[in-house]
Amino acid sequence: MTDLRAPMRKTFNLNIEGKNRDRVLEATKHEIRKYVKRQRRVPLPEGVDFWDFDCKFGTSADNAATIHFAELTEKIDAVVQAGGETFYLELLAKDGVRSSKPADMKAAEAAAAAAAAAEDGDDEEDEEEADKA
Repeated sequence: MTDLRAPMRKTFNLNIEGKNRDRVLEATKHEIRKYVKRQRRVPLPEGVDFWDFDCKFGTSADNAATIHFAELTEKIDAVVQAGGETFYLELLAKDGVRSSKPADMKAAEAAAAAAAAAEDGDDEEDEEEADKA
C-alpha cells in the first residue's frame, strides 16, 4: 500500500520562456491548492479531526524555513514582489486534533457577546424612543 500522505517537495520556476509570469504564478498557486484539496480528501484516521500541513518555504531547498500554512500565499507574493525567479515549497500533511479553548477564554468571549447583544438592544430602544417623539 502506498503512503496517502505523500509530501510535495518542489522548486517552482516563475520565469518560463514564452509564458507570461502572472499566468505561471496562477498555475503554481493552482497546483498547490490542488495538492491540498487532494490531501484533504484522504480519509481521516481514528481520533483525528482534520488534516493540517507542515510547510517549509524558501528561495531554495537549502534556506527553506518552517512557516504556518496560512502564511504560504503571503510568502509566495513576497517572492514575486521582490522579483524572485524561483521558490522552494515543501508541504506534508499531518494529523490535526482540535483543542478546546481554556475556560477563561470562553468566559471572556461570552461576556463580549453579551455586551454586544446588550449594546444592540439599547440602540433599538433609543431609535424607538426617537421615532415616538
